[in-house]
Amino acid sequence: MAERSFVEEVKKLRLGQGDVFSGEGILAVTKALLESGVAYVAGYQGAPISHLVDVLADAQDVLSEYGIRFENSASEATAAATLAASVNYPLRGAVTFKATVGTNVASDALANLASGGVLGGALIIVGEDYGEGSSIMQERSHAFAMKSQIWLFDPRPNLPSIVRAVKTGFELSEASHTPVMLQMRIRACHVHGRFVCEDNRATTFMIKDALKNPVRNLNRIVLPPACFLHEKEKIQDRWPAAVRFIQERELNEFFAEGADDIGIALQGGCYNTVIRALNLLGLADVFGKSQIPLYVMNVAYPLVEEEFERFCHGKQAVLVLEEGQPNFVEQNVANILRQRGITAHLHGKDLLPMAGEYDTATVLAGLRAFLERYHKIDAEIPVAAYQVRIPAVSLLTEEKEEINGVNAASKDLLENVVHGRPPGFCSGCPERPIFTAMKLLERELGPQHVSADIGCHLFAIFPPFNLGNTTMGYGLSAASAAALSAPVANKRAISVMGDGGFWHNGLTSGVANSVFNCSDNLTIIVDNSYTSATGGQDILSSTALNPGRSTGHEIEKAVKGVGVKWVRTIKRTYDLKAMTCTLREALTTGEKGPKVLVAQSECMLNKQRREKKKIKEAIAAKQRIVRERFGIDPDLCTGDHSCIRLSGCPSLSIKPNPDPLRPDPVATVLNSCVGCGLCGEISHAAILCPSFFKVRIITNPTFWERMIYRIRKGIIGYLQRRDVKRREKYDF
Repeated sequence: MAERSFVEEVKKLRLGQGDVFSGEGILAVTKALLESGVAYVAGYQGAPISHLVDVLADAQDVLSEYGIRFENSASEATAAATLAASVNYPLRGAVTFKATVGTNVASDALANLASGGVLGGALIIVGEDYGEGSSIMQERSHAFAMKSQIWLFDPRPNLPSIVRAVKTGFELSEASHTPVMLQMRIRACHVHGRFVCEDNRATTFMIKDALKNPVRNLNRIVLPPACFLHEKEKIQDRWPAAVRFIQERELNEFFAEGADDIGIALQGGCYNTVIRALNLLGLADVFGKSQIPLYVMNVAYPLVEEEFERFCHGKQAVLVLEEGQPNFVEQNVANILRQRGITAHLHGKDLLPMAGEYDTATVLAGLRAFLERYHKIDAEIPVAAYQVRIPAVSLLTEEKEEINGVNAASKDLLENVVHGRPPGFCSGCPERPIFTAMKLLERELGPQHVSADIGCHLFAIFPPFNLGNTTMGYGLSAASAAALSAPVANKRAISVMGDGGFWHNGLTSGVANSVFNCSDNLTIIVDNSYTSATGGQDILSSTALNPGRSTGHEIEKAVKGVGVKWVRTIKRTYDLKAMTCTLREALTTGEKGPKVLVAQSECMLNKQRREKKKIKEAIAAKQRIVRERFGIDPDLCTGDHSCIRLSGCPSLSIKPNPDPLRPDPVATVLNSCVGCGLCGEISHAAILCPSFFKVRIITNPTFWERMIYRIRKGIIGYLQRRDVKRREKYDF
């Protein structure tokens, strides 16, 4: 059950010649694949291209019409290895995953693919997750493309450019017998726009043709002596063929080429930001017409030396705009200019930040410094004079002092009122009780070393749990604790991984490795039925029936299958007592060998997506609906707030104490409560207080329920009024 359905949107994939497609970038990529005659597609979900896999999954009917094979791969390495079908056969294939972590996982397959080369077009669509909003380490795909000599597309972020990049990517791959990487930045994935469609087409060479007539080419297999010849072939044949294709098809673009004696060379993905900055400086209009010459590299690798010589000829200075470090493009350009005797001054990281995402404010500052240096704008005129003034809503009404263009009072308000909020678990998340139990056990056994993993459970490293010492990669938590398996009483390292990470990599590199090396550590596998962190897609152990996938395979059986003897499964993670007792047993038992605890409960986010829809329909049909939620009696709450510290649920908050003699605020349950019951479980397991209560909210109640409610309301009201009158006697 993916977080977003594209059932309606995929209908646009049937548009034909001359029709206008309007929609999101990810959907446009899928349409371009169909128009390119792709034979097979594979991928692993992960932001920012999760939705591409979801689109393909929802487009099974359309894909089957054209004989296209689609696989939701077990990992990025699995997806990349799928491209082997294009090595010996004229089959166009595409794979997709998140960069750079996905590229790292797929590196073995990609390196072999790039070495041997391809006959059919091979396109690798990577979601470039770089910048402040990224969820991963700050690296780029550019380095990998250079290392393996895979041609890298970075198109301008508009739908016509993206669609063209997909189609010409296949053609470039076939012309140079080299796989092509298409870099899709976050904004490019979700940008909306239009392009004119062509007809979808089926591949002329079918998969069944490859099976009927298998081809074997020893020169394409990466073994000596062929692998030594591959490097020579890359340089002497493939690279020149790629450069010729790029030039002939004019994949890179020149804008306002002779308008001035300075210029800006930029990667295609930065085009919109640069145009916006130039517009704010009064040097471009809102439609992209620039007064400064621009060389837009829609192909970021390889660079075309002749095009750079053409662009830089006769210019006194050129600014290279390239996100991230190292500055690969700038170094390459410096080499080109030096070798070709071009005297233009080269600027780049000297005027722009060394690393980080180039947003409009960053690019604006760098461009202004560049233009001031060559007297293209007046340095005496403040930047505000160039900018288009956008009305802003003021938070305060009184007069305030302006400091560096930022309202001082507003700045003070933001710094003192808006507090930083770390990522956390959703209301009712079934993973929260696991870490609550671990915190309770810390009181008995002391702190444990916890190897964390990629997924929602990684949020446990933040307050209030503060659990997690390292995280090394998806499904690698057990491997991360491998060196810490030692005979220490009541001290075992704990590894936590999700069901997605388990099937991705954890079964072999973690659990099986622990069995083989006789580890004595504990591995907790959080089984919430989905790869929740990537959008709620189904996996092998998902309980939902999936017509196109085989689900329902138990993790416990897989773990026992590789030799683990001590295995426990908890079917309901909200049972805090059972969770605590099982963890205590795992950490204190004298039994040697790896231990695995499978903690099962459905992801609350996916459950609510399903249940809320049903409840809404039932309420509209006047059916009786019962919803449970918890509350806190303010008269009984002590204001200790241990419930919050041991839960961290966003539905738990504080409010003023109704007792004027008790100044400490009391805990309260917000209306976002989903009734999971953990806070009540904590109040008993941690022996906190009896202030929690559970209520049943009934929609469309029966006649008898209404009658009982009126009777209860009358009795309670009478007792409350009597209590008020009694207190009035003692008021002074």
